[in-house]
Amino acid sequence: MTTITADAGSRLRSAAAPALFLLLGVVYATWAARIPAIRDALSMNASQLGFVLLCAGIGSVISFPVAAALVGRLGGKRGALLSGLALLLILPLLALAPSLWLLMAAMVLYGMAGSVFDVAINAIGAAAEKAAGRSIMSMLHAWFCVGTFSGAMFSSLLAGYKITPLPHFALIAVALAAVLWISYGALPEDRSAQPPEKKRFTLPHGHLVVLGVIGFCGAIAEGSLIDWSTVYMHDQMHASEAIAPLGFAAFSLLMLAARLVCDRLKDRFGARSVVAIGALLAAVGIFISIFAPNIAVAIAGFGIAGAGLAAVFPFVYGAAAKHGSTALAGVATLGYSGTLLGPPAVGFTAEHFGMQAALGFIAVLSIGVALAASRAKWLE
Repeated sequence: MTTITADAGSRLRSAAAPALFLLLGVVYATWAARIPAIRDALSMNASQLGFVLLCAGIGSVISFPVAAALVGRLGGKRGALLSGLALLLILPLLALAPSLWLLMAAMVLYGMAGSVFDVAINAIGAAAEKAAGRSIMSMLHAWFCVGTFSGAMFSSLLAGYKITPLPHFALIAVALAAVLWISYGALPEDRSAQPPEKKRFTLPHGHLVVLGVIGFCGAIAEGSLIDWSTVYMHDQMHASEAIAPLGFAAFSLLMLAARLVCDRLKDRFGARSVVAIGALLAAVGIFISIFAPNIAVAIAGFGIAGAGLAAVFPFVYGAAAKHGSTALAGVATLGYSGTLLGPPAVGFTAEHFGMQAALGFIAVLSIGVALAASRAKWLE
């Protein structure tokens, strides 16, 4: 009986970190998939929606000193619990906001909580990778994709049944609160094993700048596709509200499939090659969506883009985390600055030049990621 209990506890502990990555993916997908409904409810144009998304980026960037201090002092386990609870409390507020200004305020809080949670779970993942003695960061980020894919599909289902965003978001928050609490209880204690870092939060310098720049460009590409793929499918490809999230679902599904093999590809070919070739593949996928003659081809293009961008965050964050939580938060600051600038820039471009031109900008940026990664020896 003792052996069975011990085995169950070991399995639960092994599942805790993947569950936290899955949780973040579900939350992001839940919001992204219902953007058209929330936009229409508040009668926003593309530029106004861009400002709303900008607020999430602002919240992300200003929160990283907090993330560095919180994770450095309390450890990833407690940092994930506190920021995760905040994230789940904020999610329904996005659907409750009765005006553009209140939605912008809620998005600042959403961006802050999401980025602190992201740093905390990546710190947990780095510790797990060190304990395992092998590369597992890509696998952990694959669970994020499981979350985004399942969240997008569930959102598509509820949208098809005309379920409004508020009950949808509330249901997700309650369900994921249970996942968060169980994962917290299963994780090993990490505060005593990880003494607080005395170094104050700073932006990356030296070779960490290169990692930050790659993360910055990758965040623009990935974040923009997360936020705008559903809008593109709805407005440009004239997909229904139930079908429009499937472009994002394909993006998440193929990113998941790619991340399941990225660790092995890294061991064989090196991180630089995997990231560079993947970014070029992402550009190809985006161009396919831009010139797609029908909805099915556009969905396929977004899927290819997801596969191509799969290695960027796991390998950049994994390399930065080797230098501690302060370095990780610093690199993440540059990375999430892409989240700050990318989606609004796409919105402004779409407003003045159309959605196809906006996606073209993301494709060109992906080519830039490929060029930078091919020369970044610090990714290894």
